[in-house]
Amino acid sequence: MNKKKAKLKYLPNSFEVIEDGDHVICSVSKKEIPIEKLNYWNVDLQEAYLSPVEAKIRYEEIKNKK
Repeated sequence: MNKKKAKLKYLPNSFEVIEDGDHVICSVSKKEIPIEKLNYWNVDLQEAYLSPVEAKIRYEEIKNKK
């Protein structure tokens, strides 16, 4: 199976597929996230996260920069 990275636009309760693919990359861990398992993202930063752990890491990084 050919793996292809998708391009998505993250919306408040969903996402829009800009370019078809089967996964995206977590912005924190750099691990692949299958599209069907994508549950965590940041609309403002347009980033995907593998789990709530990575989402919290990013949140803390941003909070500490302010």
